[in-house]
Amino acid sequence: MDKEFWRSKHVFITGCTGLLGSWLTAELVSLGAEVVGLVRDQVPQSQLVYSGTIDKIRVVRGDVCDYSLMERTLAEYEIDTVFHLAAQTIVGIANRVPMSTFETNIRGTWVVLEAARRNPTVRRVAVASSDKAYGDQDTLPYREDAPLQGRYPYDVSKSCVDLIARAYATTYELPVVVTRCANMYGGGDLNWNRIVPGTIRSVLEGNAPIIRSDGTPKRDYIYVRDAVNAYLTVTARADEPEILGQAFNFGMDQPVSVLEMVEAIIAISGDSNIEPVILDEVAHEIQDQYLDSTKAREMLGWRPAYDLATSLAETYEWYRMYLGY
Repeated sequence: MDKEFWRSKHVFITGCTGLLGSWLTAELVSLGAEVVGLVRDQVPQSQLVYSGTIDKIRVVRGDVCDYSLMERTLAEYEIDTVFHLAAQTIVGIANRVPMSTFETNIRGTWVVLEAARRNPTVRRVAVASSDKAYGDQDTLPYREDAPLQGRYPYDVSKSCVDLIARAYATTYELPVVVTRCANMYGGGDLNWNRIVPGTIRSVLEGNAPIIRSDGTPKRDYIYVRDAVNAYLTVTARADEPEILGQAFNFGMDQPVSVLEMVEAIIAISGDSNIEPVILDEVAHEIQDQYLDSTKAREMLGWRPAYDLATSLAETYEWYRMYLGY
């Protein structure tokens, strides 16, 4: 990645208070970019706030579905690069109340893309899809040419996001790239129902981690720092003819089961007396999901810089300090 590329670029990030958004914003600020962040709700626990990064960017307050706001922001700040990360990302919430997920994830995407299409300063756009966009497939790992066939609300929303983004690239030649990342983890994720932060908090408290599934579902994972590098690498090249409109998988290509992930975190803690509690009560989630990131390696030269043990150790330390242990 050419770090000088981002100096003085005018960058707009939706979802900047999320896990990825917080770390991506901080990295872009350190690289000298002029960052504008969209903030809907006040999230004082966000890594963006906790790290002090929010004080180093311009903040636009509002909803990603507000077309007038998106158009005004892109125009008035002369934005040349858009990272569209804003989404409702919790699978359980999507299953319980799908309308807000569809509204934010699907409508929010076409609103941002239409505003970008109409603004002449925009040169590149990255849209966050997900490995969930593939839905349940007979053939694993997922390659980028696999059909998008989400069935449950969150998965369907990401399939739609993905298709809409590539429709704008194909129809209007908008320089859009689509990212399909594996399950992301790292310091700053405060959704305690997720396996990594929830397990780390339980272990730090001396409690048994809870596994909602039977422990066997396999997932590919990606450390947030590797994801940031992936986004910067692919987005810098979004306007190149061979990259424009393309979708890229980003993951470790080393799937592990939920139980293996929990056991790895327990091992880092050094407390051999802790045993996870397996509830086996999950419904409407796919059994196995993992990616093939060959395309990103061959076309972009991207590779994860962190192995699982190193990244989990860093993540564990972040939560230990954050929670005061």
